[in-house]
Amino acid sequence: MSTDGASTLRREDGPLLRGQGTFIDGLRVPQLDGALHAAFVRSTEPHARIVAIDTSAALALDGVVAVFTAADIDLWPLPPRLPNMNGAMWRPMLADGVVRFVGEAVAMVVAVDRYVAADALEAVVVDYEPLPVLTDLEASLAGELLLHEAAGTNVSFAWTGKEPDEDPFASCEVVVELAVRHPRLNPSPIEPLAGAVAWGDDGRCTVWVCSQRPAGAKYVIECAMGLEPGTVRAIAPDVGGGFGAKGGYGCYPEDVVAAFASRQLGRPLRWCETRSEAMLAMGHGRASLHRIRIGGSRDGLVQAYEVRALQDSGAYPAMGTNVTGNLRNSGTGVYTIPVAVLQGTSVVTNTTPTVAFRGAGRPEAACSIEAAMDRFAAAVGLDPLEVRMRNVVPEDAFPYRTAAGSTYDSGRYGESLRRCAEAADYPALRAEQAERRARGDRVQLGIGVSCTVEITGGGEGETATLDLHEDGTVTVVVGTSPHGQGHETTFAGVVARELGITPEAVTVLHGDTDLAPLGGGTIGSRSAQLGGSAALGAARDVIEAARSRVADLLEANVSDIVFDAARAAFHVAGTPARQLGWGDVGALQAEHRFKPEGGRGTYAFGACVAVVELDTDTGAVSARRLVSVDDAGTLLEPVLAEGQVHGGLGLALGAALYEEMVYDADGIPRTASFADYPVVSAAETISYETHEMETPSPWNPLGVKGVGESGTVVATPALQSAVLDALRPYGVQALDLPYTPERVWRAMQG
Repeated sequence: MSTDGASTLRREDGPLLRGQGTFIDGLRVPQLDGALHAAFVRSTEPHARIVAIDTSAALALDGVVAVFTAADIDLWPLPPRLPNMNGAMWRPMLADGVVRFVGEAVAMVVAVDRYVAADALEAVVVDYEPLPVLTDLEASLAGELLLHEAAGTNVSFAWTGKEPDEDPFASCEVVVELAVRHPRLNPSPIEPLAGAVAWGDDGRCTVWVCSQRPAGAKYVIECAMGLEPGTVRAIAPDVGGGFGAKGGYGCYPEDVVAAFASRQLGRPLRWCETRSEAMLAMGHGRASLHRIRIGGSRDGLVQAYEVRALQDSGAYPAMGTNVTGNLRNSGTGVYTIPVAVLQGTSVVTNTTPTVAFRGAGRPEAACSIEAAMDRFAAAVGLDPLEVRMRNVVPEDAFPYRTAAGSTYDSGRYGESLRRCAEAADYPALRAEQAERRARGDRVQLGIGVSCTVEITGGGEGETATLDLHEDGTVTVVVGTSPHGQGHETTFAGVVARELGITPEAVTVLHGDTDLAPLGGGTIGSRSAQLGGSAALGAARDVIEAARSRVADLLEANVSDIVFDAARAAFHVAGTPARQLGWGDVGALQAEHRFKPEGGRGTYAFGACVAVVELDTDTGAVSARRLVSVDDAGTLLEPVLAEGQVHGGLGLALGAALYEEMVYDADGIPRTASFADYPVVSAAETISYETHEMETPSPWNPLGVKGVGESGTVVATPALQSAVLDALRPYGVQALDLPYTPERVWRAMQG
């Protein structure tokens, strides 16, 4: 492992390592004294009519206070996450008449403690009338069975890029067709969903949400309950991971039902998922099929690329329905492909709704273009590294507009690929592979290469408020709410450097809508470039306000006042001996909103070489090396960036070799616990070899790009490439992820 640069340590780590974190299930605040406990009856059927719900036995249990079904709640259903989705596919807060996936909440029991609530769950009897089940994407697209009859279709979202007037593949000397199936993944954050709610005497509601977007939770609960804006205060304390599953709306239907029940009962309320519930009911990720064509000349130049993507929405359209849209952002990867034909269609199935899981369409887009480049290289008889180098966007082409219609801000793609290949000693790896193949070793080597680009940030902006206190300390309030990323460290550093003070003098507040009522949350690698730029702008605004005040104190013109960040002092130009520090200025406040021009995002990029070993007797694949070069623009805190990359590389290992949520043809999940769903652990993790480049973005004042998904986006296709490379002597050209021993062994048998 290598790190380029120095960094401060994460200021968040101390309390977490000492067990002093504040997570919802352990939250102890006066508002929740005497709180009741809620638990949810969940559907055991993937698709069925609810004939009857018998709650009498549950209500007869000592300690049970109430049982709520859809008939007992007066709540608006949850609309599709975005306006461009099928507007007829609303999700009820509790299943109303029909259940559409195993794990959907059917009823909520409320009891004096969680143990009585658990007993009450067993006493609720639901009579189902099974309905036909849809789990296959193409069967759903055919529409013979409709899951939402009011919609008249199973298509939840569809888009088509510009179709060329003539067939771009007609003039290609070589054309390759392939399909890449992206398996359904479980985000598996360390903390399952949990919530708490209390209503005050003033009619306001405080909800504690396990969320990446507390402002979103506030909005959803107010809208669903028909409340006036400002009625709800949403607080996200420490959140044990999210990876997109806790983003989207900012809350789940369970949070809304809990708020409703708490008001009805006049008591505070708490709830917390079990791990088994989280496996079934928290949003899943990926779950798509990409049909691909790539064509070009025999000298290795790509001329045309096509992807027609079919995405699984699950039972209701949530954020995962939209992830094929990232094909339009980075579908052609880092390559100068003249013509791209791209299309995305999302359909509903009787499975858990999908969310914008880490990468949100970007790993899928990267796996597809990188698999296509490998197959194209094999077809023209060239090394896959060489074909990539021949096609990368040159450094002098930026800003670069792709055939898909997106504009990349800055990049040195060829340089990242060259550095990565050098760090891995690519020629030596190929030589070792050739020797092993010649000897017929039982354990064979696979070498995979990738070079990827991903959109980060963009869209809505962020606001930061900065308060300068009388003693010269500073408080910054931001609208992005972290769940492990280290925002306090990052934003304190940004403000401290600008004001010339120590990071210890800066307090960063977040995750409370009474402090920051607006905020897009922490999703899509947006926090540093949007929230960080807003904090930087607020610091600069305070400096300008301070210059005016200092001008009055020193009886000088504002234009003559100089701020010296190195000494955190103001003075009149030419007379630095007389100066005033922040403690002399007095209290000031500034609010700054940063939104990138046109809502455009930045484009992080990187390269990866993956080396795997394949046991040809058993089909077992193990990772030997992962060498990555990542470029997220200006690095604000190298240690945090390295941690993000490491997490992403670990997730890529799981996605490539181990993880898949499996449903049978009857819609029953077969991977409902960690006994069946093997998340990657320390036992499977290797020592990563990470290297950083810095190519600043011209599109925000910090020059930063997102880093949160980088390891996942670049390493998943590299591992995919490496395993298929190991299998090539056995005639295996394509194989669905993940590369489990059984799947690999069966492929080797032909």
